Amino acid sequence: MALRLSVLAWLRLFRVFQKIDRRSVVHLRTLGLSTAQFDILARVGTTSGMTQQELADRLLVTKGNISQLLSRMEGQGLLKRCQDRRSNTLALTEAGQDLYRRAVPFQEDMIMQSFEGLSTDEVRTLLRLLDKLDHSLR
Repeated sequence: MALRLSVLAWLRLFRVFQKIDRRSVVHLRTLGLSTAQFDILARVGTTSGMTQQELADRLLVTKGNISQLLSRMEGQGLLKRCQDRRSNTLALTEAGQDLYRRAVPFQEDMIMQSFEGLSTDEVRTLLRLLDKLDHSLR
């Protein structure tokens, strides 16, 4: 019984993730961003001056994979790489900062709308349970 409940919980969690992810992709596309670009924009916008390696570590991707995304965003005038000794530090350009100021609240609003079916207490309970599950998987 516990196994079946666990599998059902995993399937439901996966389905909810997929639905919110699809909404997110469509939502971000209206700003001309992919999910990966939004993630970079949000992280660099929050921590200007981080290195390319620090960003790759936080995104859980290789430095090579991130390099292509950064090049594309640099070409779009959204961020710049500054040589600092032996590494590149990253900073948003003025256009990148403007997009950050629009994109982050835009995305947060979409996520909040996705959780409107739950009360504040239910969201707290869900967060507590997901945190407990997350810690048990380490």
